[in-house]
Amino acid sequence: MAGQSTQRRVRPWVTDVLLGVGVAVTVSIVITANEGGRHGPDRVAYLWAVGLGALMLVRRRYPVLVLAVSVLGLFAYYAAGYPAVGLAVPVAAALFSAAEHGRITASIVAAVLVIVVSVVFRLAEGQDFSFVVGYELAGHVLLMGAAIALGDSLRSRRAAQADARRIAELTEARYRQEAQARLRDERMAIARDLHDSLGHTTSVIALHADVAREALGRDETAARSALELIRSTAHRSMDDLRRTVTLLRSPGDPPRTVVSLANLDAVTRAASAAGFDVDVRVAVDAPLPAPVEAAAFRIVQEAVTNVVRHSAGSRVEIHAEQHGDQLTVTVTDTGSDPTPDPGPTRNAEPTHSAEPTRNAEPTRSVELAEPPAYRDAANGVVEPPAVARSGHGIAGMRERAESLGGTLTAGHRQTGFVVRAVLPLAEPG
Repeated sequence: MAGQSTQRRVRPWVTDVLLGVGVAVTVSIVITANEGGRHGPDRVAYLWAVGLGALMLVRRRYPVLVLAVSVLGLFAYYAAGYPAVGLAVPVAAALFSAAEHGRITASIVAAVLVIVVSVVFRLAEGQDFSFVVGYELAGHVLLMGAAIALGDSLRSRRAAQADARRIAELTEARYRQEAQARLRDERMAIARDLHDSLGHTTSVIALHADVAREALGRDETAARSALELIRSTAHRSMDDLRRTVTLLRSPGDPPRTVVSLANLDAVTRAASAAGFDVDVRVAVDAPLPAPVEAAAFRIVQEAVTNVVRHSAGSRVEIHAEQHGDQLTVTVTDTGSDPTPDPGPTRNAEPTHSAEPTRNAEPTRSVELAEPPAYRDAANGVVEPPAVARSGHGIAGMRERAESLGGTLTAGHRQTGFVVRAVLPLAEPG
């Protein structure tokens, strides 16, 4: 309520009415003194005072016009021979209004014009020079100058306040955009973590569920081993999910689970259990920055998951090498055919032989079908069909690399299907 009352007190029309009343009352009092002039104060003289006050009601829309009418009205008043009212008092409000609205030049010109005309005519009438110039002139000049300075000061203050409000609004908008960008980046990071972690574990569970199904009744040891791997993988997946939920629910910024290249055995174990010959070589000179090592781990995890899901080969090579200020991670499916058969070789019905194969997998979604058929434009080979690129695996790996200022390429080489990431160890920029 107090804020609303303050807002009502500073409404422009209220200020204009009060200023107009003040001008009319002040000039009327000076007229009533009846100093000088050929005629005494009458109704016309007081109507002139009221007219000067009424001009204040339109001073905001027509500041220069109000100033001009006030000056001409002053000249007409003195020409009619009414009592003296001075120079500054009748035009001070008009000078203030013009200066307040940025008409400084018009205010100064009007003030000079009034002073010069008054001095010339008074001296021409024979009034004492020392009284007119030495006594009265200084007071008129100071009062007019103060009115102009006050108006310009108020204008400058309002402009500064408007600039401060604009700066505050822009700053708030920038902070809001930065907060939204941070939230968006955090969501993308969580989405990548969920995709990489859950995608890997669900792939392992699906694969070994097929193994257990094929081994039931034929090889109890293989079935138990597959079921045990499913159980441990599911537990790890639930742990990752709990940590992610905790991160989302925490009001602060708790640290993420640190994954590193030293923990690749959890990734390679699934590939080995699927029948792949896994070759791991990690050559790192010093501890890597946590974001780089986490990105490298997730890239390897996703690449190996794609090999387990889609490859017809039997060997996968995982190499991580540090060269100066960058880390190079390479995952090669050496058994991938550089010109794969477009036929549905991996979605065939499962066989019922005693020895289960990786190719006896259930039909998988298009999202999982990240291309062995991918080609990069650098080698002049066609890109995969649009359906094959609709998944998130390679896109997620590329986002991880690019978020650190690195690069990622994926495509067929002479050695097989290769995913290669180059990650700088220093922060970009």
